[in-house]
Amino acid sequence: MKETIFSVKVGGDFACFTNPGLKVERCSYPVITPSAARGLLEAIFWKPEFRWEIRGIKVLKPVKYINIMRNEIEDRQSKKPIIVEDKRQQRVSMILKDVEYIINAAITFRTSEHAFGKYAAQFQRKLEGGQYHHTPYLGTREFAAWFEPATGREEPEQAFNISVGKMLFDIAYREDAKRREIEFHRHAENAKRVAAGYAHALYFDAEVLDNTMAIPREKYEELYKLEGNHV
Repeated sequence: MKETIFSVKVGGDFACFTNPGLKVERCSYPVITPSAARGLLEAIFWKPEFRWEIRGIKVLKPVKYINIMRNEIEDRQSKKPIIVEDKRQQRVSMILKDVEYIINAAITFRTSEHAFGKYAAQFQRKLEGGQYHHTPYLGTREFAAWFEPATGREEPEQAFNISVGKMLFDIAYREDAKRREIEFHRHAENAKRVAAGYAHALYFDAEVLDNTMAIPREKYEELYKLEGNHV
């Protein structure tokens, strides 16, 4: 079946797409990452039968950075309650201001594609009606995003070309009985279970040419292989 590409225009007042390798001060990538774009689409519409694969991202507005001070906690949230007053830290974050993108993405099914027409229609209705499963955001939950269907007539405010370098592609959640660092959900058919393992970050060489960042499709194969869940 010929691949159908969905084009979604998204934006917001602020955004922060942080490299997970930066443990102290937060500094955003200049462009939305594929994982953040996927998460935004999943916030609008998601089913366990399929995955969103990002094909390309178009940058519509110039890159503008600002510095802010944010309150964070020093430990990862777990089953054990955290006393915020004891764990609070103030950190400087370099974030993006006034962002706007077009996300081009495809739906890839884990098994049969028999429900594609139904799911495509559901997503289109949500997209046109401004509906969502949970609030879409731009990198972090405090930076809410707006979205609408892309018309195909959008023009960038100015030409933009940049070699980003190593950018986060996505996170593979690997089951491992010896490295039970985090818990996450696994879906199979109509069943859901809680698995344990660790998170493995995948990177790619990102480059924006003529305002567009292409996403290498082979990285998805690598992601699925690491998770042991081929689409």
